[in-house]
Amino acid sequence: MKKLLALVDTPWIDQGLLFLRLSGSFMLFYVHGLPKVLHYANELQHIEDPFGFGPHLSLWAAIIAEFICPLMIASGVLVRLACLPIIGVLLIAMFAVHPDWSVAEGQFGWLLLLIFISIALCGPGKYRFSALPKS
Repeated sequence: MKKLLALVDTPWIDQGLLFLRLSGSFMLFYVHGLPKVLHYANELQHIEDPFGFGPHLSLWAAIIAEFICPLMIASGVLVRLACLPIIGVLLIAMFAVHPDWSVAEGQFGWLLLLIFISIALCGPGKYRFSALPKS
């Protein structure tokens, strides 16, 4: 049993989680979040509103999930909590906004969903700002 625990508790797992957090957050932030903030007025005209809450609320929900939450995850602050809005927005996108997409057409969304569910399940690892020693 000790050997099994020793294999699981390696620094590679923490480095892998750091890589997963940084790469997944960067992709979501750069491809989806940043354009929504930089081109807010244009995005407001084109945002999907699957539940009829209005474009402003729908866009702000997307900005929180795709701009703010990736920054929190990359820095390691409230990581599991920050994954929840992302997972929610991705599930809405895949099942309510684009239900007609095949797996091939929605592969970027599905991959992001796998990344952020994995991070939510595993946690941030030890390399994070919230793990810095307090002075």
